[in-house]
Parts: sequence; structure tokens; C-alpha cells
Amino acid sequence: MSHVVLLGDSIFDNAAYVAGAPDVIRQVRQRLPDGSRATLLAVDGGTTRDVRAQLRLLPPDATHLIVSVGGNDALGHSEFLGAPARSTAEALMGLAEIGDGFERGYLAMLDGVLAHGLPTAICTVYYPRFPEAPLQRVAVAALTVFNDCIIRAAFAHGIPLIDLRLICTEASDYANAIEPSALGGEKISRAIAELVEHGFSGGRTEVFI
Repeated sequence: MSHVVLLGDSIFDNAAYVAGAPDVIRQVRQRLPDGSRATLLAVDGGTTRDVRAQLRLLPPDATHLIVSVGGNDALGHSEFLGAPARSTAEALMGLAEIGDGFERGYLAMLDGVLAHGLPTAICTVYYPRFPEAPLQRVAVAALTVFNDCIIRAAFAHGIPLIDLRLICTEASDYANAIEPSALGGEKISRAIAELVEHGFSGGRTEVFI
């Protein structure tokens, strides 16, 4: 039977935001076939660098690894969104440099995950739900740089991709501007269960939504 391990950040470790309602790990356990297990190693606030420490706790009988990380890396550069720029080219160059740094860290993280030789899937960073429309538009645009790195990594390694941008699409999917609600977690857990059941047989990248 499967033993699914969730790595990354509060997209999976969302218990603090659902006010006692089922969190993602509980909903994943409910959706997996009888006899299967799921372990939460993701930690609220985690970044790509933190996944290495999470892997040290990997259960010896783990069968599948699901990684959702990158949102907090993006938040770490949020000051860039309000920084003045002398030209569009200067702003784009700054964003490109941030993307280059993220890609190096993400690929190093993913190499560490894949080194365990287990079926692995990764997730895009979903869009936030900022109430201020200008901030929301800028954040969505900036996240394309981070998600491009993640998507290319999935295709380069031939591993499945869960596109959270197309899963959490309603206001009710969010507990606040950046954390998934119980409803959003239910959608995420459904995608994970479908992935574990069908998504690792082809040895190629498939997108789950």
C-alpha cells in the first residue's frame, strides 16, 4: 500500500488556518485507499532550503513524495514589488535575477528529493487573494517567474505536476490571502489522491488540476 509524504510549506501544513476543520493531511488520508498512509513533513513557513531538513525525517516505508514549496521564497522578495525602477527593463532585469536565484535553489532542492528514488510530484505556487486589486495583479505577474521555474523542472525531470493555480480558484478556497481553507484543502487533497492513483505510471509529466 501507498505511504504518501507531503513536503514543503503551509499549502500542506494548513491546520493553523482552518479553525478545527479538516486540514490537508487529514483530507488526503481520508481519500487514499484503505491501508494507505500519509505523513505530513511540510512545515508552515517552509522554503526550498527547508525541504532538506524535512527529508531527514522521511519514513523508511515512504512510497510517494509530493512537494509544494516556493510561495515563501516569493514572499521573501515582496519588497521588490514596491521598489522604484528607472525603466521597465530595469524592473524586468531585477525580476529575472530573482528568478535565476530561485531556480538554482529549487533545482538543488528537487535533486535532493529525487535522490531518494521515489515517485515524486511537484506543485505550482497558487495565486494569492490580496484584497487590493493593484497588488493582486502585480503579485500574479511576478509569480509567473517562479512558476515558470517549477513547470520547467517538472518537464525536465518527467515528473507529474499539480497546478494549484487551476485548483484553488475561488475566494472560499482561501483562509486568508495566502493560506488554503478547508475547502481549498479538499480540492488539493483530491488532486493528490488522483495523482497517487493514476499519475505515476507513465514516466512522463502530466498536469493534475
